[in-house]
Amino acid sequence: MTRATAVRAVLAVAVLLVSVYISLTMSPRLGLDLQGGTRIVLQARDTATVEADRETTDRTLEVLRQRIDSLGVSEPTLTRSGEDRIIVELPDVQDPRQAAEVIGRTAQLTFHAVEGPAVEEPDEKPSGSGPTADPSPTADPGSTADPDGLTLSDEQGRALALGPARLSGAGVEDATAGFDAQGGAGWSVSLEFRKDAGQDWKRLTGEAACHPAGDDRRRVAIVLDEKVISSPQVDPSVGCKVGLPSGATQITGSFSADEARDLALLIKGGALPVPVEIVEQRTVGPTLGAAAIDASARAALIGAAATALFITIVYRLFGALAAVALGAYGVISYAALVALGVTLTLPGLAGFVLAIGMAVDANVLVFERAREECAERPKRSLRSALTTGFTKAWSAVADSNATTLIAAGLLFFLGSGPVKGFGVTLAIGVIASMFSALVIARALTEIAASTRFVSDYRSVNGIARPGAVRTWLVRKDPQLFRKPVRWLVVSVALVAVAVAGIVVRGIDLGVEFTGGRLVEYSTSRPVDVETARDTLSAAGFGDAEVTTAGDGDLSVRTGKLDNDGEHALRTALAEEGGETTKVRDELIGPSLGDELRRNALIALGVAVAVQLAYLAVRFRWTFAVASVGAMVHDVILVVGAFAWLGRPVDGIFLAALLTVIGYSVNDSVVVFDRVRELWGANRRTPLDTIARRAVLQTVPRTVNTGMGALFILAALAVLGGDSLADFALALLIGICVGTWSSVFTAVPGAILLERNAKTPPPAPGKRKGKGSARGRQSASRRDPLDNGARV
Repeated sequence: MTRATAVRAVLAVAVLLVSVYISLTMSPRLGLDLQGGTRIVLQARDTATVEADRETTDRTLEVLRQRIDSLGVSEPTLTRSGEDRIIVELPDVQDPRQAAEVIGRTAQLTFHAVEGPAVEEPDEKPSGSGPTADPSPTADPGSTADPDGLTLSDEQGRALALGPARLSGAGVEDATAGFDAQGGAGWSVSLEFRKDAGQDWKRLTGEAACHPAGDDRRRVAIVLDEKVISSPQVDPSVGCKVGLPSGATQITGSFSADEARDLALLIKGGALPVPVEIVEQRTVGPTLGAAAIDASARAALIGAAATALFITIVYRLFGALAAVALGAYGVISYAALVALGVTLTLPGLAGFVLAIGMAVDANVLVFERAREECAERPKRSLRSALTTGFTKAWSAVADSNATTLIAAGLLFFLGSGPVKGFGVTLAIGVIASMFSALVIARALTEIAASTRFVSDYRSVNGIARPGAVRTWLVRKDPQLFRKPVRWLVVSVALVAVAVAGIVVRGIDLGVEFTGGRLVEYSTSRPVDVETARDTLSAAGFGDAEVTTAGDGDLSVRTGKLDNDGEHALRTALAEEGGETTKVRDELIGPSLGDELRRNALIALGVAVAVQLAYLAVRFRWTFAVASVGAMVHDVILVVGAFAWLGRPVDGIFLAALLTVIGYSVNDSVVVFDRVRELWGANRRTPLDTIARRAVLQTVPRTVNTGMGALFILAALAVLGGDSLADFALALLIGICVGTWSSVFTAVPGAILLERNAKTPPPAPGKRKGKGSARGRQSASRRDPLDNGARV
């Protein structure tokens, strides 16, 4: 065992021990889509006097934190997203109506002098007995009241002209709900003012007391969110300019117990600096998250076992050692997710499972290179061939993983919600897979290659003899690129079919991109789709789209629907289906839907530009353009396939599509890396001949790597349930078309581009050793008295 192998072995053992310790002592942080709960995204809006910037949004967040803490929700999470958005996560909250009401209400409490009856129509409809249960802001963020006065209806519906706000809710120190049984006033809310605000209240009531009893101008209007909730007369005992000296007051009205408590809660929580609007709301039932975890775990075990068995059959002993390294990869990547505190979402869980199948890529590249070395020089030692395989495969491994990391970075920076978790998980998986292949697998295979048994019995190790696929291809030697145009014609025809599907069938954009609400229900009694449609239409939901989901569940998609409307819809379904449980609920505002749709297009455009720039730097511009052309070809085919199949296009699909982009470029990089190497060594050979040799040499790698990913994705598609079926389907299609395009679209495209390019062939690769420039330079610098002999 060499010193380098020993270092790798010690490093591998140390990392594995730490990973096992972390895995056993720490628990993963599950997202709401796995543990169940409600996620609400709030958009802060500007007012006439306050701009919704970073500072005001932070203040708003703190006020919301106080409100949510008073709701008694266990371990809530509030974070600011960007400049003017707040993300609220409420674990285990399945009915978000109360939470949305308390969170979304601005609770902007103000106190006004009444200037008398109003001549014009009031700015707001009569408020009745008090605040209403509306999860969205009661005041339209786009409209602003006159700062010098306001016309509102009092409790009886009479229009009153109000003066400017003299006091705000920020001056209220405490608010408590109480029931006056003796006085018969019913429920009321007592307010205690702060010191300076108490003086303002005293002046306001003192000015009102200057008017005669019964005059409207002797009243003080208490306004909550531009609705008069109380406008009491100042007691006759209060003298003019004297005011109420106590600094305390009560809000009275026809409150119920719940209304009084909610009002006290809102006021005590504080007035929001700016109004907020709910632009996204997602609720996931605990059973759906648990089912997704179980399904993903089964898919991971079955897919990983199939992948391990496959590479063991293909590469025998070294394949079995790579399977051991694959298991180590799973432990290391899981420990990294837990140690870094990454929130594991459903797409992230799928990314973790998918990365297991893609983790064999580096091992396959190395083993195929080692097979080539053994075939070219049969008498060389097994360890030497393996070392050369690792050295020559490094360039392709680095480039292919770099393109995948680019895709993961785009998912994180341009994705939204759970899709970001997929990007983080994919990035961690790529880094962990490189460690498992280049450190753990290399240490295991080098130790095995050093033993006499493995060296003597070459049929055991799996790399001393070429594979059956490579042998068959070399014997047949098909002339693939004698007429490259015909392959491009086939690709153009496939693209035309896909575009026809997009035009004829259209793209079924999910609620995430269109806005609206999508709710999935589980009923105790079976309800067919037609009965559910008729029931909802009779209940006033004629525009609801009803489809089946899962095992007999119902999926209902509507336009604008608030939480009260959703409750009424669920009640209507319960009349036919008995006990009706909400499994999943997604509410997306129209503005956020437009933004997400726009961001999705930006993400795809940026992905194309970044991959093109990277490939142009690492390869020739002709290779870069051909690879990006193949990538665009793959994207169109995947979108077209979903259009023909009628499958929804949503955020999870976008994550799959960006992954397909990374995978497609990954395959093209491996092929063009070999083209560059062969062309540099044979500069006078025609490019179509070089490309044919490169493709035939890399086909085993492409097939073997694709099979590893296909095993995982097939398991996810079959066992992952509805939540992951579309994700797995998109990737299955993407891997198949990506494998095709990397050979029959990218390579023919590069050949045609090179015919018109004036760039000379790449320079031969410089290698260390005898005859190299570095060796000659070293010899020229040698001491003249040194004859070079060494012991």
